[in-house]
Amino acid sequence: MDLKRLEIARLYSRFGFGPRPGEFEQALKAGVASTKQSLLNPPPIDTGALALPTVTDLGKRPDPNTPEVIVFARNLRAQSEAIEIWWLDQMVATNKPLQEKMVWFWHGHWATSIGKVNYAMPMLLQNQTFRIFALANFNDFSKAMFMDGALQIWLDGGDNTVKAPNENLSREVMELFLLGVNRYSETDVKELARAFTGYQVSRSSGVVVYNANRRDTKSVTILGKSAVMTPEDAISHLVSQPNCAQFIAERIWYRFISSQAPLPASHPMIGAFAGRDTASLVAALVNSSDLANPQYEMVKSPVEWFVGVCRALGLTPSKLDSFTKLHGYLDKLSQIPFSPPNVGGWPADEAWLSSASAQFRITFATWLVGQADLSAIQERIPAARAAYLADLLGVVEWSPRTSFALREVRDVIPRLVILAICSPEYVVSA
Repeated sequence: MDLKRLEIARLYSRFGFGPRPGEFEQALKAGVASTKQSLLNPPPIDTGALALPTVTDLGKRPDPNTPEVIVFARNLRAQSEAIEIWWLDQMVATNKPLQEKMVWFWHGHWATSIGKVNYAMPMLLQNQTFRIFALANFNDFSKAMFMDGALQIWLDGGDNTVKAPNENLSREVMELFLLGVNRYSETDVKELARAFTGYQVSRSSGVVVYNANRRDTKSVTILGKSAVMTPEDAISHLVSQPNCAQFIAERIWYRFISSQAPLPASHPMIGAFAGRDTASLVAALVNSSDLANPQYEMVKSPVEWFVGVCRALGLTPSKLDSFTKLHGYLDKLSQIPFSPPNVGGWPADEAWLSSASAQFRITFATWLVGQADLSAIQERIPAARAAYLADLLGVVEWSPRTSFALREVRDVIPRLVILAICSPEYVVSA
């Protein structure tokens, strides 16, 4: 296996959403080190950034069986569709792939679904928080997420009062967001819940406000520290724990390198995160030798696969012939932006490789390829088309079986492209 090609392919597929036409070949010429530096040090302005969709506070749901509720439901659906297609367009259009991939990662980490939040405005505001802190200081990020309306709604933060403590948010902050399983006690959960009391959230706008009457002002004891703590105090205490550095490194490893092999002890990421700078942690991973290890295969999630296909074939999600069809295909593949299945986020690897999903992917691919300009592939001589597609898609190498299948249909261009984008070598990021 060509390890140079392997590293560059992984840089594009794991730390971005795949190459655009010509990018992979240029990166091969530039070399691994140069490609890493380009990824880690992009231009300050994302020239592919898109204007935010128009999303407004729709207010409280009107009474049932009124004309107002029909208009409300229509607007609610329209805004939900608007943020979904906007983000898919943004993933395809971005010229800062690492930034966008980290926004996607944090969406799965602080997993929050519009299915419960219901309103688009809090979800879009949360997405903007992910953008601000995607590669920034994790302590500041975690404090901002406590004040995030969508997360507060999702985990019942507004129901947590001095008279009726609710431990949902405090438990997930420790287990899924900051420390990891078995790195805290039940007492810590209860005490953190007390430190988190006193906040209410508007479901329609996502605005979080403080209510002193609901606040527990007594001392709490969290992970051995006793004091009267604000939420910010408690979060800083949690983030300062060695287990926090270990946990975030583990989560980055799980999503970017391997969901099967554990994070190696004393990985450079952990030390790089000493100051809780996420950019330093990610740079330590990118500059490590892990990307050159052939054993670390990962399966692309449906959204990553779809966005990668769009970038390679020059497709814009919002310009496809039917939003309903696009949404339906992603729904059948069980991954829609702003709709993770639970607070743990989406699964990884083998979960995306069922026989049913393979059939859905082929149908989806056929629909996409039917709307793409395939003239650049048509212009290649038949014998060169498979190699051209490998570079276009950022595939390390075709297996003998896939090479044979591609050779059999190389004169039928749409079928050739469908086979390539549904091949194991493309679906699985080698």
